[in-house]
Amino acid sequence: MSTASPTTVVDLLRGHPTATAVCTDDGDLTYAELANLVGAAREALGTTRRLVLVKGANTVSALTAYLGALAGGHPVLLAPGGDDESAVRTRQTLIERFDPDILTGDGTIIERRPGTAHTLHEDLALVTSTSGSTGSPKLVRISADALLSNAAAIAEYLRLEHDDRAITTLPMHYCYGLSVINSHLLAGGSLVLSDLSVTDERFWPRAAQTSITGLAGVPYTFDLIDAVGGTERLPRSIRYLTQAGGRLPAERVRALARAGRAQGFEFFSMYGQTEATARMSYVPSEDAERAAGSIGRPIPGGSFRIDAHDGESGELVYSGPNVMLGYAEQPADLALGRSVHELRTGDLARWRPDGYVEIVGRMNRFVKVFGLRVDLDAVQSHLDDVGIPSRAAADGEELLVFVRHGRDATRARDEVSQRVGLPATAVTVHVVDAFPVTSSGKPDNAALVAHHRAERAAAPSSEARSAEEITPARVRDVLAVCTGRADATIDDSFAGLSGDSLSYVEAAVRLEDLLGPLPRDWPSRSGTELAALGATGRAPGTDAARVADSAQGGPTAQEATPRRAIAALETPVLLRAIAIVLVVGTHADLFLGDGFSLKGGAHLLLVVAGYNLARFALSPSARDRPRRLLTAVAQIAVPAVLWIGAVGLLSGKYDPTTALLVNNAVPADGLWNEQWQFWFLEAVVWTMLLLSAAFAIPAVDRLERRTPWAFALGALFVTVAVRFALLGLDPAQHVERYAIATVLWCIALGAVIARADSTRRRALATVIAVALIPGFFGDPLREAIVALGVLALIWVPAVPVPTAVRPVLTTLASASLFIYLTHWVVYPPFELTAPAVGTVLSLAVGVVVWALYRRAQRAVSARDRAQRHRRRAG
Repeated sequence: MSTASPTTVVDLLRGHPTATAVCTDDGDLTYAELANLVGAAREALGTTRRLVLVKGANTVSALTAYLGALAGGHPVLLAPGGDDESAVRTRQTLIERFDPDILTGDGTIIERRPGTAHTLHEDLALVTSTSGSTGSPKLVRISADALLSNAAAIAEYLRLEHDDRAITTLPMHYCYGLSVINSHLLAGGSLVLSDLSVTDERFWPRAAQTSITGLAGVPYTFDLIDAVGGTERLPRSIRYLTQAGGRLPAERVRALARAGRAQGFEFFSMYGQTEATARMSYVPSEDAERAAGSIGRPIPGGSFRIDAHDGESGELVYSGPNVMLGYAEQPADLALGRSVHELRTGDLARWRPDGYVEIVGRMNRFVKVFGLRVDLDAVQSHLDDVGIPSRAAADGEELLVFVRHGRDATRARDEVSQRVGLPATAVTVHVVDAFPVTSSGKPDNAALVAHHRAERAAAPSSEARSAEEITPARVRDVLAVCTGRADATIDDSFAGLSGDSLSYVEAAVRLEDLLGPLPRDWPSRSGTELAALGATGRAPGTDAARVADSAQGGPTAQEATPRRAIAALETPVLLRAIAIVLVVGTHADLFLGDGFSLKGGAHLLLVVAGYNLARFALSPSARDRPRRLLTAVAQIAVPAVLWIGAVGLLSGKYDPTTALLVNNAVPADGLWNEQWQFWFLEAVVWTMLLLSAAFAIPAVDRLERRTPWAFALGALFVTVAVRFALLGLDPAQHVERYAIATVLWCIALGAVIARADSTRRRALATVIAVALIPGFFGDPLREAIVALGVLALIWVPAVPVPTAVRPVLTTLASASLFIYLTHWVVYPPFELTAPAVGTVLSLAVGVVVWALYRRAQRAVSARDRAQRHRRRAG
């Protein structure tokens, strides 16, 4: 046994005692408070030096356990946190193989023995797996000096200072994620501890509220950021982005560099391995665009050489104080000192004319997928062990598995997915007649990769999924990607994973490609349930399935709907697009003739607004509903007030009360005038403000969560009672059709439809709609338009539309607010002579203003970031 003594790793806590060190959902911790927690953890671990397994989650308990162990001189065996199957299995494997003395990191300390079962080398500080997840049995031994030197080098080239703040977008047990923690604490900066994905709707408000300055990601992270709106989603406080964990295509690097230049942040592309603690090289932000495709220059204190055998390229070899002590394959290896003095990376590289290094290939059998380095030989060995003869290969960063029998395909994919902790969709499985070999009898991996490329090139884009390929894991992977919930399980549903209106469309399209026609209630069905439906060839309960069932020998729904020509569009999105066209066309007199007009679009939009409010802003999984509602209010009110106010100032057309969206509160003669043109926006804004106030009352929030259907019905009853109290049984006249008090029932009806989660409830919603809509306007056609839209909302979750038309419809739906705002000043000159021109021009101007508004938002954010950066540089 040896006695633990403090290591220099306590130098990580270099922030001022009163400065913020950590931000959590439960509050902030100063450096003094963090130091006290670290001291308590160190004291609890004792003075006898022992091997401490830390569950590396992004939590205060895991962070203090890690720092406390290091501060006490205890080597840390870093393991994945969380309770998912892969994390639990990996921890159990590490426990069985390395027999740690203590288990901690989750707020508890489990002492497996009084002392230690190991001889631990005095330089050993950290034992971790390569790239956070691997099929290899080897772990990496890291010294305290390597931890500190790498953190210092990273802090130096990123120019980290005490006011820098990073959010934990990567897991702590992954060397890249750990390096973010170490470098920011060393610089005296702060951390926002979070396990949210960048696609989680809660991530971006959290990032903005905490004023993060840095965000780290692997290539897949930036794919996800693109999926939710791109770099424009970054908060104004952002100063830099970093990327490592795999090769990012050169053009993607250039695009991020250009975005950084426009928006005021720096982009750093980096290269590293766990064997080098984390980082070995980086591309300076000022060279990011020019040097895209290279790994840049060595980090401060490090150096490269290339063992070139062909005069140009060769194995890249790194030297520096951050190189590992060596590998550990068994507990006895923990007693070893340094066995590695320079790191042979296994990557083929060459020097560029500009002095930077470029990776041109791999020398070994590893592939990086989603930032995780996977040992292909270990994958192959595992499949052999479970009775599946196979070959594993890689095409770039794509993991390929080849089997001899079709019956093994699905099982092989699931085994590999579970073995390395990747989504099943990240594993491509091929069935081959034989495993090819070279003339010397060695496995011919090049032939396997060529086979993969040939099959991929020959496969049609609408290739049907066979029943054996449809597994709960594949469905779970679609839901996990679309909702940004990496913790999704096969028992989770889209609704349970807090899916929103943006992810709804993507999830529906992807699931239709995998499963075929979807049942109406698919958002509430688990991955297991959806996979079971998909395995039958079609999902019962849909209109398409019923048609197919009734057709004797006719084509199935999938055969009748070519994937290239048709795409699903969520009904609320389609209704928004149709309704805004009806609104503009009606006002421009496009549909006018012989007393005929197509009115009702705005009231239909109110129903859709209530439907979306209930599904997303008031989602049962939403933790802070008042804040979400106020955010939604701002998204409408800010551009509305700016536009109406500007038009009012320039033309005198609108009163200040109209610009402030309070026209309903102004005494009037009950007749329509220009001040009522924005009644729709007033109704939506004030409804959300009312709901925000109501749900700020905990009892109201709890009541709605317990009985959402009854709550929605109650709200509809109240609003309908107000309507009839004010109007009686007579149709609404003049501005009565637009007053908040008399149209609130439309929004409440939308909420009832959203909460109608069974056929019986949808039937009741239909009866209610049919009872309430007729007689409100005293105009049968107008009422029919609203009623048809409402019935579609109740019974048709998505509508197949031509793929070529879908972008037009989604653009109109997205820009509908700005079309509504601007069309009042666009169509009037054409109203009498060319209503079609006025209508088209109104739609186009609204789309343009919407695009310009978004660009202005980005420009303001970029200017603010640039000003802050100049102040920092000065």
